[in-house]
Amino acid sequence: MNNNKIANPKVEVPKGMNLNDKDYLGDLLSSLKCIEKDYVVAMSEASNEHLYQSYHNMFLNIAKMQREVFELMFRKGWYSLEKETSTKIEEKAQMLNQELIDLNN
Repeated sequence: MNNNKIANPKVEVPKGMNLNDKDYLGDLLSSLKCIEKDYVVAMSEASNEHLYQSYHNMFLNIAKMQREVFELMFRKGWYSLEKETSTKIEEKAQMLNQELIDLNN
């Protein structure tokens, strides 16, 4: 087993052509991610504060749902993450900080 994987034991689902719980949740997660992106665009293009706040509230609800679906899939072992070394994280942080400095110059 890969020691860099962070995962729970996988809940088995029926194989075959019929959709199963993993399929449905995967599709829902993907759709919620797309909807989140669309709300970010809508917020950035809102013509007034009231409209912006309405979009923002809807975005927060969608983001909460997306996180809940992700966490459910993770608990069931249908979604895994990979560990990263502290060195690699620090290198990435330094790179992003340098990019920020470059943008501000």
